[in-house]
Amino acid sequence: MKIGIASDHRGYVLKKEIIKELKNEYEIIDFGTDSEERVDYPDYAFKLGKAIQNKDIDLGIAICGTGIGISIALNKVKGVLCAKISNKEEAKLAKEHNHANAIAFSGSTKIEEAKEMILTFLNSKPNNEQAHLDRINKILKYEEENEL
Repeated sequence: MKIGIASDHRGYVLKKEIIKELKNEYEIIDFGTDSEERVDYPDYAFKLGKAIQNKDIDLGIAICGTGIGISIALNKVKGVLCAKISNKEEAKLAKEHNHANAIAFSGSTKIEEAKEMILTFLNSKPNNEQAHLDRINKILKYEEENEL
């Protein structure tokens, strides 16, 4: 499985720790940033989102100060379904109910918690019950019909 990861300056340290934790089991592609020097999270969200859109990677992980901004930016990329998560249950449901192809969280998350959330997300399977599919299809249809 090929996983993309991106962060801004406030997520850089955690991003490097996550890469170290996952690189032996997954192919990890780092979309930046490469230091703690101030940057704008949308730049890195869009790089990650394009890789998801182009199917260059299977799933994305995004980190910024809160996880909120980078998730908003990621969700502007057509075909990306990014969930801002805070715990394992949200990670599981993001994949099962929402078929998320990216997750985002805060750079202040402890590495143990981040790893648990990521592994929960990676090991969860999309639930194809009709109610979930109907909702996801509404989102995708709206995105298609309202493209800028």
